[in-house]
Amino acid sequence: MVEATMVVAQEASIHGDTLETILSYVPLIDLVPASHVCKSWKRAVFSSLRHLNKPKPWLIAHTHTTSHAFDPRSHVWIEIKQQQPSIKIKQISTLRSSHSNLLYMLSPSKLSFSFDPLHLTWHHIDAPLVWRVDPIVAAVGRHIIIAGGTCYFEDDPLAVEIYDVETRAWELCDPMPAILKDSSASTWLSIASDDLKLFVTEKHSGVTHTFDPETKTWSGQYDLRPDPCIFYSVIAFSDDRLILAGLIGEMDNVRGVKLWGVNCESFECEEIGEMPLEFLEKLKGESFRLSSIAVCFAGKVVNIYNPSMAEEVFMCEFVDGGLPVVERAKCGCESLESDGDGGVYELQGWD
Repeated sequence: MVEATMVVAQEASIHGDTLETILSYVPLIDLVPASHVCKSWKRAVFSSLRHLNKPKPWLIAHTHTTSHAFDPRSHVWIEIKQQQPSIKIKQISTLRSSHSNLLYMLSPSKLSFSFDPLHLTWHHIDAPLVWRVDPIVAAVGRHIIIAGGTCYFEDDPLAVEIYDVETRAWELCDPMPAILKDSSASTWLSIASDDLKLFVTEKHSGVTHTFDPETKTWSGQYDLRPDPCIFYSVIAFSDDRLILAGLIGEMDNVRGVKLWGVNCESFECEEIGEMPLEFLEKLKGESFRLSSIAVCFAGKVVNIYNPSMAEEVFMCEFVDGGLPVVERAKCGCESLESDGDGGVYELQGWD
């Protein structure tokens, strides 16, 4: 009993800089109970997160039945227990992701979607008026936009519909630009959005347009081909900045993966960095071919992966204008990815 009391006393004596240093090595999920020990421990937890080992955006890997988050700060995978869409819609629809943080499932009768950081909450609404199998889906402000991807001959392949989350109503809008008629599906288009506009880029040509859900109008076309040797590209937002990621060369001879920052007014591109060759070779895999890439952005972190080898993801971070690879995350399963700014407050809501 005396020995146990001495141990408790020794543990209670850990405080200040020593405690903060110890906590900087503790996985983020384990900091939740630590923050409830006492007020001084709570202060130490948040001081450690601010000054010693800051949280980084999580990579969230989803399958049809499970979700796991990779915390690059702690180098651990965490299972996310979340509300899933109903069994009925899961049986007839595929879980999809859009511009990093939007997940959705579309059936002939329902659209289910989630856009909170850890996808703990799902919204279920009536399906759009036009049935689609491979549309682009985006969240812009209070609007959910669905465009293209129609499956019936009599339907306009460029059809656009908007759902207003405040009025809870669908509305048909002007169609997509005619130049996208032969590529008006998510297979051929890359999208990104901020609170005001949707940006749509044809992956192979770089032809780009924007859509404003408030005025319901399209603008463009713009050319996102800063390097004539780009044969495939995708777009995403990072810290309110539009980023272009492109494959250089040919699919049988990919010479590089580069990132550019895009001015959303002039659409001029400024090169940010290039993936080191040693990681490019790993990205290609055993086939040594690379026909496409997929990206997820959050904050200053970009996750790049080969869609045909989604079980391995390369995590890069913008540092002083450069782009060093900071992590390789093995998912262990074929999955789709999104990013989330998970933190202690979000984790406190878990059961």
